[in-house]
Amino acid sequence: MQEEERKAIERRGEMGRMEFWLRVTRSEITREVKAGRGDVLTAFTLVCRLFKLVLEKRQAGDPRLFDHLMQYADTVLKQHGPRN
Repeated sequence: MQEEERKAIERRGEMGRMEFWLRVTRSEITREVKAGRGDVLTAFTLVCRLFKLVLEKRQAGDPRLFDHLMQYADTVLKQHGPRN
């Protein structure tokens, strides 16, 4: 997967990286739904709504939620993400 991500970045930069992770996430969501774990749809919807709110707050001049979300995401990924 790291190689695929690297290629996406080479082709389209950070936009390519984002598109890569959206594709991977969509595939995982599809697998989860097929396995009978449809609550993944609610979870992903909540994450999207949260991200939209964070962006709106930042656009309105308050970057605190964005900063907190970025710090939290970084911490979680460092603690629980792949060890590669």
